[in-house]
Amino acid sequence: MSEKESKQNFWSLIGYIKVSPARLNCVKIISLEYKMPTEIVKESGMRITQISNALHDLKVKGIVFCLNEDNIKGRLYQNTELGLKLLEELNKTKK
Repeated sequence: MSEKESKQNFWSLIGYIKVSPARLNCVKIISLEYKMPTEIVKESGMRITQISNALHDLKVKGIVFCLNEDNIKGRLYQNTELGLKLLEELNKTKK
């Protein structure tokens, strides 16, 4: 992938996150930590289905990953390196 394509993909992912309040909340609430979906629900005030769907979407795009995929309950999610770069950019535009 060329640098131009890489930058286009980066900005495409920023838009992908910003267009969905649930995806934006997930990335921002997880931040540098790891969180369970129920913790994200409590902090965001959103419904569990919204957060679960958002986490699935973010995982498919390589923005977050699950630390304990085999667990049915108590799954922990963390931002990937890409997710952290996207978060850094999202935090810049917050001002």
